[in-house]
Amino acid sequence: MLKSMDYDWETGTRVVADLDQWRERHEWVEEPCIGADGAQAAAVCKVEGEDSFTVATTDGDWPTPFEKIWNLRHAPDGRLTALVQVDGLWTLAVDGEPWEESFDFAWNPLFGQDGGQIGLCVQVEGEYGLAVDGTPWETLYPNANNPVMSPTGGRTAAAVQTVPLGQAEIDKFQSGIFSASVDGETWDATFMNVWGLAFSPDGARTAAEVRLNLYEYSVAVDGKPWRKSFGGVWEPVFSPDGRRVAAPVRLAGKWTLAVDGERAWNTDYYQLWHQVFTPDGKRIAAIVSPSFGKWTVAVDDKPWEIAHAVVRDLTVSPDGKRFAAVAGSPGAWTMLVDGQPWNASFERLWAPVFSPDGRRVAAMAETDGRRVIVLGGAALDMGAADSLDPVFSPDGSRLLVKCLDGRKVIRHVLNLDAVKPA
Repeated sequence: MLKSMDYDWETGTRVVADLDQWRERHEWVEEPCIGADGAQAAAVCKVEGEDSFTVATTDGDWPTPFEKIWNLRHAPDGRLTALVQVDGLWTLAVDGEPWEESFDFAWNPLFGQDGGQIGLCVQVEGEYGLAVDGTPWETLYPNANNPVMSPTGGRTAAAVQTVPLGQAEIDKFQSGIFSASVDGETWDATFMNVWGLAFSPDGARTAAEVRLNLYEYSVAVDGKPWRKSFGGVWEPVFSPDGRRVAAPVRLAGKWTLAVDGERAWNTDYYQLWHQVFTPDGKRIAAIVSPSFGKWTVAVDDKPWEIAHAVVRDLTVSPDGKRFAAVAGSPGAWTMLVDGQPWNASFERLWAPVFSPDGRRVAAMAETDGRRVIVLGGAALDMGAADSLDPVFSPDGSRLLVKCLDGRKVIRHVLNLDAVKPA
């Protein structure tokens, strides 16, 4: 995995790639993407005079063209991946080398935190499952959805249909034809529906929201449902030590938070979801609706005073002391940080990024049709290029900003003690 401590943090600006040079030798260039450290760039290119495609990178073109290429992206360890078509079949190419195994169709590459292993959703002769590093599950299913990879990488899971279902077979559906599959091994239990799977941080355990019958829902951990059922549940999450599972549950028409099947918060909300643990596991925050049509954040069941029409992208700082979320309505988004809004709004606003010490918050935003980086509510002046994906240095004193102006990929490293807002 590429770690931020290994990035080049010398302040300054440099051009990483000149897209015009790539256009000179290809019919067209599309899907440009930039690596996490901003030092690598790539794009899908149409080979001149050929009905085929390749990938141009800062180190040169991939040597072998493909019939089609899409979903170009860097893995967390810096390897460049793309879905490619060979002889009408699909597979994943890593740094230009396709997996030996190919599939009728493939989509949605999955990465663990270090990117060491890569998962992929695949379909073979009408059956669905996942493949890891080119090897598909031994068992494929009539349906596989909600795929996830463990944070440590290597393990994969999905909600799967275990029994074929014909038209109007309502009794069969109600008897339970869905389960979860972990690495291609199906849970012993089946349910009417299964959604929202999650791995524990070490990848040893799996949880999912399950529908027990027409009216009752619960959370199943490693195939065993909680002893209590509810009128509804949302996606569960594990605590950082993997010992507890928290999920929003519906009781008497309202929503609250449950941990390991027992009610954990006292307040009834109109809605509650997107719960997050702090890194030490001692606190939980969630997006809540304390009154109809109004949303805010609650930390340990204490809602912030300010509410908006929409709240999303709840994020906790690495030290677990601060919380931030995007709030507002379409075309007018701001950031709530510890319950206080930025004194600015934007047409679009992406998820908050905390500095490692939790002191600073940055985010990608769109204003006047251009993407900018906002630091503490003020947009940074990076010229006319679109600014993408801010990354803080390990000590939080510098900010890496990757920019794309349609002609060049540019890498900036800013000293935050010296930057001035636009």
